[in-house]
Amino acid sequence: MFGPESTGKTTLAIQLAAHYETEWVPEFARDYLQDKWNNSKEICDVNDMMPIAYGQTHLENLKLKTAHNYLFCDTNLMVTKVFSDVYYNYCDPLLVKAAQEHQYDLFFLTDIDVPWEKDDLRDRPTGRESVFSVFKQSLIDNHKPFITLSGNKDLRLAKAIKIIDDLTVAKKLGLSSENYVQIYEHGIPIENIERQLDIFKNGIAKADLVAPATFANGILKLTDQQYQEKATIFDQEKDNFKLLKFVPASGAASRMFKFLSVFLAEFNVEEESINAYINRKKDTELSVFIVGMDKFAFFPKVHDKLKTVYPNFNILSRDLKNYYFIKMLLDPEYFDFGNKPKGILPFHKYYANIASPIEEHLYECGYYACSNGQSNLHFTISEEHQERFEKVINKIKDRVESETNSTVAVAYSYQHKSTDTIAVTAENRIYTAETGALVFRPGGHGALINNLNNLDADIVFIKNIDNVILHNNNETALYKKALAGILIEKQKSVFHCLELLDDSKNKEADLSKVASFIQEELGIKLPKDFDSFKTKSKVATIRAVLNRPIRICGMVKNEGEAGGGPFWVRDDNNQVSLQIVETSQIDLEDKKQLAILNGATHFNPVDLVCSIKNYKGEKFNLLEFVNGNSGFIVNKTICGNEIKSYELPGLWNGAMGHWLTIFVQVPLLTFNPVKTVNDLLKHAHQQ
Repeated sequence: MFGPESTGKTTLAIQLAAHYETEWVPEFARDYLQDKWNNSKEICDVNDMMPIAYGQTHLENLKLKTAHNYLFCDTNLMVTKVFSDVYYNYCDPLLVKAAQEHQYDLFFLTDIDVPWEKDDLRDRPTGRESVFSVFKQSLIDNHKPFITLSGNKDLRLAKAIKIIDDLTVAKKLGLSSENYVQIYEHGIPIENIERQLDIFKNGIAKADLVAPATFANGILKLTDQQYQEKATIFDQEKDNFKLLKFVPASGAASRMFKFLSVFLAEFNVEEESINAYINRKKDTELSVFIVGMDKFAFFPKVHDKLKTVYPNFNILSRDLKNYYFIKMLLDPEYFDFGNKPKGILPFHKYYANIASPIEEHLYECGYYACSNGQSNLHFTISEEHQERFEKVINKIKDRVESETNSTVAVAYSYQHKSTDTIAVTAENRIYTAETGALVFRPGGHGALINNLNNLDADIVFIKNIDNVILHNNNETALYKKALAGILIEKQKSVFHCLELLDDSKNKEADLSKVASFIQEELGIKLPKDFDSFKTKSKVATIRAVLNRPIRICGMVKNEGEAGGGPFWVRDDNNQVSLQIVETSQIDLEDKKQLAILNGATHFNPVDLVCSIKNYKGEKFNLLEFVNGNSGFIVNKTICGNEIKSYELPGLWNGAMGHWLTIFVQVPLLTFNPVKTVNDLLKHAHQQ
C-alpha cells in the first residue's frame, strides 16, 4: 500500500489480509514515532529514516515466514524514501538503493479522495495534491508496477480483490506484473487474454456448413410490388420508433491505394517506363487507374495542384505526368490520401459539387432513417479523425437537412482499446517489444459490437462507409425501407409470441402455433423431442429461442466477388441456423464443405436492419449473443518479427452469431463498396 498519510493504506491492508486469510505488515514507523513522542515529546527527524527502514524490513521478513500465498504491506521502503525527500530534502543513499531494489508484485497507490484524519503523527492536511503527485512520480521514475485505488472503503476493497485475483491468473499465464498493469490500463479483462492465448494454442474451429442459403431455403425473394408494400409498412410505422443509422468508418484508406503505394516504392522513373513496369509486374490495377485517371472525382484538384507545383507540367512526358500525379496523390505534404479516413475522400462528381462518402450517408440517413423529422447518424471512427469528419459535416449539414426535410444529429464513437487483443510469436509465446511491453492489436471489425451495444435506438440501419452510390438515393431508400418493413413485421410476430409466453394460462394450442412460427417463419429447428416436453420446458425453450435481437440482412447475388456468404451452419450444440460465413472460416480441404461453399448463390450482406430491444422495450446486452467460438487468427510482421494476432468475431459474422436472422435478396445496385480506388471507376460511381 503506497501513498500519502491518511489515505486508507492500513485499513486496506487489514481488509485484504482478512479476505485472503494471510498476514499483513503494519507500519513500523507509527509505533516507533509514537514511542519517541511519548518518551521525549520529539517528532520525526531525518535521523529517524534509517532506523525506520531497518525496522520495516525486519517486520516484512518476519511476516513473510507465516504468510499464506500473499503478503500485504501497509507501507514499504519507497514510502520512507519519499517522506525523507519531501520532509527533509535528503535521503540516505543506502535507503534510496534499498527502496529501488525491493521488489513487490504490485503497488496500490492510494488516492487522496478520502477525508484526512488527524492524529499525533499526521501534520499535513493541506497540499495533499502535490504530495500525492510526488508519490505517483516516484513509482513511475523507479519503474514500479502500480495501480491507483480510488473511492470509498468498500469500493477500494472490491476493486483490489478483483485486481489481485486477476494478477494471480496473469502470473500463471507467464505474464509479469508490468504486463498485467499494461493489460489493466488497456481495460482488457484478464479472462479475455487467457482465452486468446488458448485460441492461439488450439486454433479456431472451422464452421460446419450444412447447406448454402438459397431461394426457398433461407433467402427471401420479393417482387417489385412486395418491395413497395414492405417499404409502405415501414413508412406507416416509422414514427413509432427511434431510428438510427450506424456506419463503421474507422481507419485510414491505405488499402484503397495499396497498389499505388507499391508502385511508388518499386518504380524508378529514370530507369524504365510505366508501361514496362506494368508488363513486368503484370499490374493490371495500375493500368486501369492510369487509363481512367481523369474520371476520378479528385482528378481536377490534383491536376491543378500539379500545374502549380511544376510550372512546366504541361510539357512533361506522359510517364512523368502520371508518376507525379500518383506521387502527389499519396504524398503526406500534399493530398496524403492513403493516410486519410476513407469517409472524407472525394468519391463522386456531381454537376455542382464533389461528394465524399460522409455526404452520401448523410443524404441516405435523411431519406430512410428519419422518424418524426429527426435523423440520427452514428459513425464509428478513429479518434484522431473526428475533427476531419466534423469539418466535412459542418459544410454540408444545412444543405442535407434542407433537401431531406429532416434534422440530422451526428454522433461518434471509437473502437475502445479494451477490445484490443494480445500478440504472440509464431510459436504462440507472448510477444513483447524490446522494452518488455506487451504488443496489442485492434480487435478488428467485430469489436464494433461494443459500440452498437452502447446505442439507444429501436431500429438500427447498418451500412459500411464505402458502400455508397451516385444519384440513387430514392432507389436505395426503397430497399432499405423494405428491409425495415420486414423487420417490423417479424418483430411484431416475435413480440406477440413472447407475450403469449407471459400468460400464466399457457395453452398447448398457443405453444404449438408459436413452435410452427419458429420453424416455418424463422427457419429455426426446435429439439426433436420438443413435443414431449412439459409445458414449462416448452415455454423456456421457446423463450430462449425468441428473446433475441433481430437482424434483416440484404443479400445480393454473387457475380464472382471473393468472400463468404449466407449459409445454414451447425453449431456446437447441434443447432442449425442461418449465418454469414467468411471463406477463411471454412475448411477448404474438406470436399463436402468446399462443395457447399461452391453451391452458394449470394454474397455477404449489403445492408442490415436490426432490432436491438426486447418485447418489453428493454435494450438487449448484445455481448450475450456473440459466438465466442469464432474469430480470425491473422499473421502480421512487427519490426521484422513474425507475429500472430486474434481478430474478434466479425460484426455480422460471429458477433451476431446468436441473433434471429432473416436473409432477403436485394438488387446489385445497393452493393457498391469501394475496396480499391479503381472501384470508383465502376458505373455506380460515375455520372
